[in-house]
Amino acid sequence: MCLRILCLLLFFAVGAQAAPNLKILPGASRMDQYLPLLQGRRVALLINQTSRVEGRLLSDTLRRRGIDIVKIFTPEHGFQGTADAGASVGDSRDLATGVPVISLYGSNKMPTEEQLNDVDWVVYDVQDVGARFYTYISTLQYLMEACAAYNKPLLLLDRPNPNGNYVDGPVLDTSLRSFVGMQPIPIVYGMTPGEYARMLVGERWFPGAENLRLEVIPCFRYSHRSSYELPVPPSPNLRSMEAIYLYPTLCLFEGTSISVGRGTDKPFEQWGSPALKGTFSYTFKPRSLEGATHPPHEGKTCYGRKATEEDVLAARKGLRIEWILEMLQALPEKERWTNGNFFEKLYGRNDFEKNGKLPDAASLRASWQPGLQAFKRIRAKYLIYPDFE
Repeated sequence: MCLRILCLLLFFAVGAQAAPNLKILPGASRMDQYLPLLQGRRVALLINQTSRVEGRLLSDTLRRRGIDIVKIFTPEHGFQGTADAGASVGDSRDLATGVPVISLYGSNKMPTEEQLNDVDWVVYDVQDVGARFYTYISTLQYLMEACAAYNKPLLLLDRPNPNGNYVDGPVLDTSLRSFVGMQPIPIVYGMTPGEYARMLVGERWFPGAENLRLEVIPCFRYSHRSSYELPVPPSPNLRSMEAIYLYPTLCLFEGTSISVGRGTDKPFEQWGSPALKGTFSYTFKPRSLEGATHPPHEGKTCYGRKATEEDVLAARKGLRIEWILEMLQALPEKERWTNGNFFEKLYGRNDFEKNGKLPDAASLRASWQPGLQAFKRIRAKYLIYPDFE
């Protein structure tokens, strides 16, 4: 009896020690859970370069198992994930199979009835980074609307959220709705695509939501406390986990004259402007690259900052609005903003600057709290995985 108890204790001790190292499986890897739904059906996929099963593209994986793939839809950056941010991507064909590849970024953001006529199931499998302005969730919503309107079931293969361990930032004022912010959620909303889709349906946040048949294949061994390293860059300028952690804060600079390092080897890991010469000593010089054609301040020396390890650790806990304020305060007022009201669309509110005066970080964070608390109550209803709180 004593030996048996000792063995059990050793088993649980080893199991507890090994548990953090167990591999997280995204929904796409759990093929036994969803292949029966697709067998003998005509299938459309919404995928990109991140849609992989053990290193192989989902489209190839499903074909090898006899699934009839009739078309492929793609989000921003295209099927290969190399197109510039904001660049229109045309339709094409998969060279290996001749299957049509239809872009849902540009003038056609939602599948049409004609495009879905010959489809029995639609499958969504795209790696997200969990920021409101990262447009994959906007494409997901339009796909859901089309499936609801044309009576097509949607199978969502869930993936971990690398920024899913916190919720932060202003909740979007819906008067500022755009493709970089469609719903009243904070900048960092702490949900996987599957959880987010469940919320869109449950809150009736799009026309016909009550008509959608949504099936979510959850990740295995994931929680909102998990650390998950993405095996494939989700877009051409998020090339490292450091950039992915920094992105929710640094993307706000895209509505200002500050460069976030597009056109360098460290995009979203450094930020600055030619106008800050004499204020900062760190420099970088953007140039035209694949995925960053003619970036802001191309060919000019930018003066600013490069993220440290401490900065990355801080960004994994919450938005670093201080970095935004530091740079904007160092710029002449007339050189702060670009692209019309694009900063307001990214930030989600139009009260950031008043009469040319910038706020302090503490007052900004205080102004976010009522919306954040209300959102957290909504969010809690749709979580699939153990939360971070």
